[in-house]
Amino acid sequence: MHQNSIASPSIRAALLAMSGLLLAVLSGCSSTVHRAPVEDRPVSQSRPAPVAAGPVAPASAASAPEAPKQGAENAGKPGYYTVKPGDALIRIAMDYGQNYRDIARWNSIDNPDRIEVGQVLRVIPPGAVPDAPGVTTRPVTTAKVERRPLEGKASNGKPDPAAPAASAASAAATPSQAVASNPEEDFVWAWPAFGPVVGGFDEPRNKGIDIGGKAGDPIYASADGQVVYAGAGGVRGYGNMIVIKHGTNYLTAYAHNQSLLVKEQQFVRKGQRIAEMGNTEADQVKLHFEIRKQGKPLDPAKLLPSR
Repeated sequence: MHQNSIASPSIRAALLAMSGLLLAVLSGCSSTVHRAPVEDRPVSQSRPAPVAAGPVAPASAASAPEAPKQGAENAGKPGYYTVKPGDALIRIAMDYGQNYRDIARWNSIDNPDRIEVGQVLRVIPPGAVPDAPGVTTRPVTTAKVERRPLEGKASNGKPDPAAPAASAASAAATPSQAVASNPEEDFVWAWPAFGPVVGGFDEPRNKGIDIGGKAGDPIYASADGQVVYAGAGGVRGYGNMIVIKHGTNYLTAYAHNQSLLVKEQQFVRKGQRIAEMGNTEADQVKLHFEIRKQGKPLDPAKLLPSR
């Protein structure tokens, strides 16, 4: 008993030391389990910067100025036209009473089917002075149409069987032998088709008149002139179309045809058959017919003879 009582204090001290060591070990384990590691890094790296939607042009491209369009220095001047969305050269030519080939040549356009929005086009001949006496901003340069009677016609407007067949153009049937005279140019007109008028002039909704009929009915030139356009797609909504230039100021247009019987640059006589009636880009078979003076649409019913 005496020995046990002597050893007891030393044993208790050892036990206390071991207990303290065990508590230190357990404390270290507990901190490792419950504390998450923390990285010491800048805030800007902890969250990605927002990204703009869509592609972003390089700063050099975005700041580069747009190249000026052809003829931009003439924008707004009389005798020039700035191309707008949806424009076509043949439409511009009709609006200014010109041959689209001339406008293409004046502006060094190689492909008349390709013009750019914002492009500024000369629409009067080089050297012409807009609004000068005797010169308009919408001139048409061609030979003056001669006034002549219709040859080889009977009184009913159909070919006279007894007439000589030497000239196919003069022997062509016309809807009416009667002609209307234009005092400003001593000009004459004839109906381009036999059918009834199914649509009247109502600018800007209808820049001419519509004449009804059957598919394949003949279409005739309303006066002597030169074909300046014969094709499709030149003016949206007109289908297969022919445009003829008459005298110094006038154009006539014949739209929605089933087939075209003449070519561009061809000279035609009044009463010559130039097309067959159809319904290309139209809601029914009909001829859409326009008369324009210096590009301005006129009411054909006031210029054509009574029938």
